[in-house]
Amino acid sequence: MKKLRVGVLEILTDAVHSGWLERNFDRRFRRYYASIMPQAVSAWCRQLGHDVRYATYWGQAPPEELLPRELDVVFLATYTQASTLAYALARLYRRRGVRTVLGGPHATAFPTDSRRFFDLVVHDCDKALIEAILRGDHAPGSVVSSGHLLEEIPAVPERLAEIEIASFDRGRRNRLSNVPLLTSVGCPYRCDFCVDWKNDYVMLPRDRLLADLRYVAERLPGIIVAFHDPNFAVRFDEVLDLIEQIPAGRRNPYLMESSLSILRGPRLQRLRDTNCLYAAPGVESWTDYSNKAGVGRSVGHAKLDKLVEHFEDLHRYVPGLQANFIFGTDGDQGEEPAALTREFIRRLPFVWPTMNIPVPFGGTPMYDRFVAEDRVLRAMPFAFYYAPYTVVRPKHYGLVEFYDLLISMYEATASPALLVRRVQSTRSVGMKALHVLRVSGAWAEVRRLRQLRDRIAGDAELLGFHEGRTSALPDFYRQLLAQRLGRYAELLGGDELSPELEPVAGLVSLGGLRAMPLPA
Repeated sequence: MKKLRVGVLEILTDAVHSGWLERNFDRRFRRYYASIMPQAVSAWCRQLGHDVRYATYWGQAPPEELLPRELDVVFLATYTQASTLAYALARLYRRRGVRTVLGGPHATAFPTDSRRFFDLVVHDCDKALIEAILRGDHAPGSVVSSGHLLEEIPAVPERLAEIEIASFDRGRRNRLSNVPLLTSVGCPYRCDFCVDWKNDYVMLPRDRLLADLRYVAERLPGIIVAFHDPNFAVRFDEVLDLIEQIPAGRRNPYLMESSLSILRGPRLQRLRDTNCLYAAPGVESWTDYSNKAGVGRSVGHAKLDKLVEHFEDLHRYVPGLQANFIFGTDGDQGEEPAALTREFIRRLPFVWPTMNIPVPFGGTPMYDRFVAEDRVLRAMPFAFYYAPYTVVRPKHYGLVEFYDLLISMYEATASPALLVRRVQSTRSVGMKALHVLRVSGAWAEVRRLRQLRDRIAGDAELLGFHEGRTSALPDFYRQLLAQRLGRYAELLGGDELSPELEPVAGLVSLGGLRAMPLPA
């Protein structure tokens, strides 16, 4: 095969022009969210004998300048929020005669729309598929897949060059530098909002994981290991057994996202012994998805009391905690969900809350249901498929009421008095600094939410669009997107901003979450 000039670029932010607070957040925090699969693609291309350049874009420079100008193939990876910038870059590269390939979460959720801008769109991927793409085996306009879940990724030594580019500063690591690892793919739960809802949990080869853990402990002592599993340690004892094979004084601190139901009893001591630095369990909704939170059928205040007790117990063993919430599900009604979240925040200052709202990602039962009920704002660009922007009509809230409640939760998160309690209850100096940075970001989010709420309340065109009385995209969103894209907005025509949505797949709505009968 001819030696090709290959670029691999992961897009971590949607904005070219942003405010000082956002730029500071991107530089100090968002850049460390680099994904494992773009690094794997870069390593595979290098193993196949090609000349490869890898980069991540988090707002530091014009994104196309992060790669060489002369390329034969460029792989872009991004999530849906940043997909419009990826589309603009794809158009720029295609004008230069570069073959364009899109992978990542957006390619999985919305391949139909992505095909309008990319030569190839990739779903599940492995080294053999990358080799076929580089050989030119697939016709332009194709959606391609390995046909199976990932079975093996390049080891840390094979990805070390990419890890250093993504997470180090001029070859030197800092507090948030990290090594991304996977212990598993798929998920045992069946949340109707998640693209992994149909992918059964599979643990990756144990010998490869152990080799990576040993390599990192020896060559990169003290660096953070970030486990990118959709749901870490479902096979808890097997995963922790591997970590415990590293001598106690040499285990790297690690971060992970897990269901709360797994994290209880004698396992908590094992988390501390294995050097778990940060855990991000999902609380989700106060009315739905309770199995994942480990509270049985409890909802409302009964669920709150059990969660508070559980997080307090967990905090004795894990210094950094995050709780992931969803507000605005079809089960939410009235003031109570917001009030419960505010009380959770006040009672647990050491837990950082993240607020999510329902987003209809393609290929999920939630997407099928919202489209079938004609509740999706079809003209809304994918750049607004994230909070605070709503792309579905809430079932039990008017939009202004919805934003008022969302603002109240962000205000509780950003409370100066609560920040003092957070700092006092946190032992780690790095975690204290992280709390300060996050609270500054929360205040910025409060300001943005208030501006958006007031604009919608006072603009008949905007309100009519969100309430389904008009279908044309309001100028407000066109102007906001153009501002964020800067000069890249010129690469996309106005009629291209509204997406071509996926057809409904006829999936059965799961009505919440179910647990698979896998050993924990």
